[in-house]
Amino acid sequence: MTIGPVEYLVISFPGNQFHGEIAPALAELVDKGTVRILDLAFVQKDADGNVAAFEYDALDELAVFADLDGEADGLFSDQDLLDIGDALEPDSSAALLLWEDLWATRLATEIRAAGGVIVGGERIPHDVITGAIATLAAS
Repeated sequence: MTIGPVEYLVISFPGNQFHGEIAPALAELVDKGTVRILDLAFVQKDADGNVAAFEYDALDELAVFADLDGEADGLFSDQDLLDIGDALEPDSSAALLLWEDLWATRLATEIRAAGGVIVGGERIPHDVITGAIATLAAS
């Protein structure tokens, strides 16, 4: 089976104010063939530190995610969800996304075919890269 790079995102929303506003942008990535959703879950931590994990169909405000094409078939384990929930600040929630980077499938296939192995990589936070670019531009 040919599969591109797979990555996960944990997106925190302070104040438990997440209502699915990111769904249209995510749907656009899926519709354009940029990514394929492998799993999607949500975690919430209340003000007392109690953690609850749920799927998009458990809350009305997350129903917008039902229209996304993808597997969303439970690749995140219960322990994954609890670990993410424990790491959240009280009174916050998080969306957990696991997706395949379809845009990089050919490159990943060629790397493997050439005997290459990716041994490192990390997503650079937005404020870090914009700060570095601003510093570079100022010098």
